[in-house]
Amino acid sequence: MKKVELVFRTIGERTSDIALEFALKNIKPDKVHIIENIKPFAKAMEHILNIEYEGDFIVFMDADCLIMENMREFLDKNEEAYIDCFVMDKFRGIIHTGTHITRRDVVEEMKQIKIPQEDLKYILRPESRLRNIALEKLGEKKVFKRFRIFHDFFQYYEDIYVKYALRELRSRSEHRRLKLEHCMANWHNEDLDYVIARQAVKYTRNSIPSNAPSNEISFFIENLHQIAKDQLSALKIKEKFKLELQEVLDLRVAYNTLGSIENDEKIFCIGLSRTGTKSLTVALYILGYNIIHYPSDRETFDELSSGDFNFSVLKDYDGISDITVSPYYAQLDKLFPNSKFILTMRDKEAWLTSFERHWSDRDPFEDSTQTETYMKVRRLLRASVYGTYKFNRDRMSYVFDLHIKNVLDYFKDKPGKLLVLNIFEEGAWKKLCNFLNYPVINTRFPDVKTNEQLFEII
Repeated sequence: MKKVELVFRTIGERTSDIALEFALKNIKPDKVHIIENIKPFAKAMEHILNIEYEGDFIVFMDADCLIMENMREFLDKNEEAYIDCFVMDKFRGIIHTGTHITRRDVVEEMKQIKIPQEDLKYILRPESRLRNIALEKLGEKKVFKRFRIFHDFFQYYEDIYVKYALRELRSRSEHRRLKLEHCMANWHNEDLDYVIARQAVKYTRNSIPSNAPSNEISFFIENLHQIAKDQLSALKIKEKFKLELQEVLDLRVAYNTLGSIENDEKIFCIGLSRTGTKSLTVALYILGYNIIHYPSDRETFDELSSGDFNFSVLKDYDGISDITVSPYYAQLDKLFPNSKFILTMRDKEAWLTSFERHWSDRDPFEDSTQTETYMKVRRLLRASVYGTYKFNRDRMSYVFDLHIKNVLDYFKDKPGKLLVLNIFEEGAWKKLCNFLNYPVINTRFPDVKTNEQLFEII
């Protein structure tokens, strides 16, 4: 059994007592550290990193998380350096936030990092900033896993205001702003939680310009709780009463009922490499879908190499994009009969030029930046999709045409299952939103070319 420590962070959230009770029950930590009433979060992180840890893994969780399932069995088996937990968030749906499983060597590496005071990424997300640098130094990657955890349900109005003032500051890139706007469109005014969150976003946009210096943003964050109190007082909104356990249990019953329904409504992005699969992954993220792009873990490799296309990663994700699934649409359609498929395509000559450049520095056998398993996945998929390890223009041209023909032939008698999408043409958002029955987004389609850009956004 692993030795597991729990770091429980609370600033007096309405869910604090119940969240801690559920965490102790479902994590069964060997040691507990409570970080209480330290604001802002950057100061709390200083305290967290001063702790002398002894466990194999540390679960960092916020008091706005209600863990509704036993995690201990998973924790005892886990070997991954870092796992970001997907949770059910009241305001934003399924997202990764609030509960993080971190191996001790990552935490020790975080302690060694010195961040400049003006680093805006650290000001907005201190824990995430330190952890990402530590993971990069250790050559490790994030892993995501879905658990039954409620996030931001039942919170005090003041805390909601603070959270969504911060959320606005963290959503100032084009893609994150679109994601927030899409979520806000689903907030109904009958629920005062949503009204207050929307007010916080509006106030922050009016108070802090997009080009504000980092010291101004830092000062604003330090004073957010007082700002929230003042604004709620001006709105004549009285705070909520203490949370009762029965409220949580009632929600758990409803959630368990939903969770018992098998979900085969997946989305598979089956375009070839360099046809816009990363951009499509971000577009789907904006619409609320958690799509994994080109999974390259050991379990996925074992499944692919044995012809098992019932991908285990789909337990935690809403779909898969890129050539991990491109050749297997027929099998996936049978395994997930209510799924939808999106074939990205572009001008062939432009694709060939881009694709040749893409493969030029990605050797099939020697790549010091990747793990052994990743390289096995690379070779397997190159052989499966392209029939070659090295770029050959005639071969790639043939594969491009054949893939499109085969996909169109397969889906020709399956109306509503396939969308053919050229993200480089006007109207891409309209086609995607209509296909998935969402209101049309009237802005330019995401343009994401690298894994670094992709991981920064999602």
